[in-house]
Amino acid sequence: MAAPARSRHWQWLLIIPTVAPLLTPLTNRIEPTLMGIPFFFWYQFACALLAIVVIAIVHLTIREDHRE
Repeated sequence: MAAPARSRHWQWLLIIPTVAPLLTPLTNRIEPTLMGIPFFFWYQFACALLAIVVIAIVHLTIREDHRE
């Protein structure tokens, strides 16, 4: 049985954690620091956390759509 069409729209959210770490020309700087950590490093860490959250949301949403 085919998945509902609305479940595919959630997959577009996966572009966000894919593109965000690729913005290194814009984020290759030291300031602002966060607890002494340069911006570039804490931004990459924030991108990893963002990816976890977005992937979990998409997974849970799509999984619920497939149960119906």
